[in-house]
Amino acid sequence: MRRVVISLLVAALGVTSACAYTVNGTAVSEQVLDIDPPFTTEQPAPSTDSSDPSDPSSTSEPDDDSDTGTVGDICALVGWKDLPYDVPDKDAEPTETGYDAKFDQSCKWQTAVGDLDVGVTLRFREGQPITLEQSNGEFEVEGRAVTYFDRTTDTSVQPSCVLVMDYAGGGIGIIVIDGSARFGAICDQGKKVAEVLLANEPTG
Repeated sequence: MRRVVISLLVAALGVTSACAYTVNGTAVSEQVLDIDPPFTTEQPAPSTDSSDPSDPSSTSEPDDDSDTGTVGDICALVGWKDLPYDVPDKDAEPTETGYDAKFDQSCKWQTAVGDLDVGVTLRFREGQPITLEQSNGEFEVEGRAVTYFDRTTDTSVQPSCVLVMDYAGGGIGIIVIDGSARFGAICDQGKKVAEVLLANEPTG
């Protein structure tokens, strides 16, 4: 009898776990607000400089006034006030920063809506565009092409939309995760984040 009870419990847990990504909007206990980002990074073209590196006259010292490539804190350009979620403090810092070592900057804004965790993640890489392994299409925001991958009905992941665009001399990836269906189309949420980023894009 005890074995039967244990078997039933295991089966019940299996069914509950299976609901994680097969029923959109189903709550998942202690769910991590993220999906495996389907990003690829274009490698810069190899240098065509034919100068002899052994010749001192062929090298030059960097200009003291030259751009170091640093663009500042990209995650500070977006905040809770730009997102549709109800949180106690709209001036609060992102939930987490620097969590993806594959990128120069990364951050997320995560909150609970009922039993679901929803939010936005950003990933930025300096000097290199970020592309998508697959996409549904692209739209234009402030003259900038934004490629997107709508995964709202993809039952293998949390309901989400992934967007990428060239940004501040590099590339930025935006992921909106929202199974609540309370804040409009997920890709529209991502488009609004892109608009905020472009309105505050570092220059120079």
